[in-house]
Parts: sequence; C-alpha cells; structure tokens
Amino acid sequence: MSAESRTTSPAIVGVGTSVPGTSYSQRELLDIFGITDPRIRSIFLNSAIDRRALTLPPRLPDGSMPVETQGQLLAKHVTSGVTLGRQAVEACLGAAGATLADVRYLCCVTSTGLLTPGFSALLIKELGIDRHCARLDVVGMGCNAGLNGLTSVASWAAAHPGELALMVCIEACSAAYVMDGTMRSAVVNSLFGDGSAAVAVVAPPAAGPAVVEPAAPGPAATPAGPALLRFSSCIVPEASGAMRYDWDDVQGKFSFYLDPDIPYVVGAHAELSLDRLLDGTGLNRSDISHWVIHSGGKKVVDSVRVNLGLTRKDVRHTTGVLRDHGNLSSGSFLFSYERLVAEACAEPGEFGVLMTMGPGSTIELALVGW
Repeated sequence: MSAESRTTSPAIVGVGTSVPGTSYSQRELLDIFGITDPRIRSIFLNSAIDRRALTLPPRLPDGSMPVETQGQLLAKHVTSGVTLGRQAVEACLGAAGATLADVRYLCCVTSTGLLTPGFSALLIKELGIDRHCARLDVVGMGCNAGLNGLTSVASWAAAHPGELALMVCIEACSAAYVMDGTMRSAVVNSLFGDGSAAVAVVAPPAAGPAVVEPAAPGPAATPAGPALLRFSSCIVPEASGAMRYDWDDVQGKFSFYLDPDIPYVVGAHAELSLDRLLDGTGLNRSDISHWVIHSGGKKVVDSVRVNLGLTRKDVRHTTGVLRDHGNLSSGSFLFSYERLVAEACAEPGEFGVLMTMGPGSTIELALVGW
C-alpha cells in the first residue's frame, strides 16, 4: 500500500456520537420489565453489558411498563432519531472544525424503523442544511450498514474533492423491542441500546493534504484523519435467515431475530473476509495496528477475536462500547472509532481495520491508514 494512496484517498476528518439521557443497568431493566424467568435474567446479566441508554415510555400508575403499539414505536423512532441524529451531526462537525454550511452530501443509515421521507430529508430540514445537499438513505441493512453507507460516502467524496460528506447512523433500538416473554425476544432486548453516530469525510484537492474547504468566513481548514483506502464485503448466503426482521401477527409489530449460531458463523468467515481486504496491498495481518470492530455482542466479539488471533487489547474499544452502551447497531463501530481517536495512539504510517457484521449474513471491512 503506497504512501501516495494515503494522501489522495478520502479521509475521515471528524466523528461525533449521541445517546439518550436515560441510561439503565441490566438489573434495572429486569426490574422495570418485571422479568423473573431465571433463564432470561441470566441472558441479561451475562451479556458483558453494564448499562444501555434507552428511550422508554413513562410507567403506568401501578408502576408497570406500558406495552407500546407499532405506531408508538415508529413515532419514537422518528422523534428520538431526529434528536439523536442532530446531536451526533453537531458533535461531528465540531470535531471536524466545520459548520452546517459546509455539508454537501448527507447519508443517513437506520434499521430500527421505516419512514418516508427518510432521515436525510428530516435532518436537512431540522438542521437547516442547504436544500441542494445531495443525500442518501440506507434503510434496513442492519448492524453492518455503517460501512455500506461509508462506502458510498467515500465514493461521493472522491468524486467531489474538497467537499464535505457526512454519514449519520441513527438507531433507536428501543423502537424495535417486543416484550413477549420469549427467549427469542429476550436475546434482542438484553443486547441493543439507542444511539447515533456521525462521521465526516473529505477527499483532498488534487495536491496537498486533505482539508475541509468551508464557505467564507467559516472555520480554518481541518487536517485529515485516517484515509479510507479500500472496502471489502463478504456475504454468507446460507445464513441469510440468521438475523432478520419479521412481522409478528400475534404482537402486531415487527420483531428482530438472532440465531444462536450467528457468532460462530461470523467468526468462521472473519479470516476469509480480512484476507480479501488485504489482498494485493502488500500488507499482512501483523501490519494492522488498530482494530475497530462492531460491538455485536460478547460471543460475536470473542469469536472474531479468536479467529483473527487478536488480543483483548486489540478489541478494547469494542468491548468498552458494548459494556457502556450495548449493541448500537449500525453506529457501533463509530463509537469505538471515537474512543480510538480520543486515545490519540495512532501514528503516521500505521494501518487500521474497520469491521461490521449483520444480516445477510454479512461482514463488511474497510482498511484505513494514518
């Protein structure tokens, strides 16, 4: 991988995240939902998750939690999503030293509800972004979708050097909960949290380092972060039903399903996926200094770590996000990347891998270089 590619490829110039102000421990959630089944309690308490931020309805007069209709869940998806998305975008632009006036492309990613018009139109209106901003909505691709969206963002940025592109992942996972007492629902309800994450990308002009070119009298030009060097995808068609969103006629709402074997399916294909990403770059696995992996769940992270020969330190940001927030679906990897940035440990010349996993079943990867 040449040094030139790191100065000509689109680069990450900022990241920002947001979660609801209401956070709950796993034990608190068991009490709130009145869960007494020891099997389900064990799932919650052995998840490697301490707390999750969720948007829950007010309790009924008797102290119990009301059952939300599908309409109420969709309304929460929109209301909470716009709020969280706005906060993440504002944090991201602050980190990039840019303003809303600089945004030329907006990609919104979500899997926790369906709405038309999508979040891109709603956020352009909410934030006052220029009406001529190009946009894209990625809906329903699941936890892997952040890297699918980032692929498109990087491609747009490469075609428009010097112009700022944003991706924002908006996941109100509490809008996808079904409380029916089944083991199927218990696994989902024990795992996911609400949150939004945004990332800013810009490709450098024909010469010189990557910068944000703000509209006058905007902020000073911002140095680039890691370059997005290449992307790779791997789909496991025989496991297409292992993660899926179904309509539940009994409950009258959508219900998410996770196959118990999915951690092993993902782990078994992790090495193949990584080899394809690195093929032709001249890089070996040992050349990768930083790993940003989707916090899909304890078993998923452990399976990927073992199959790729990673250390616990390699996945510290992933396990930290899982502990503090749970699985945040498509934006999880950006929460981990934000922690990597805060650590300020990446050095010029080093490489990193971004990895997400989700329905399909799929593994998405990106190679980045500082």
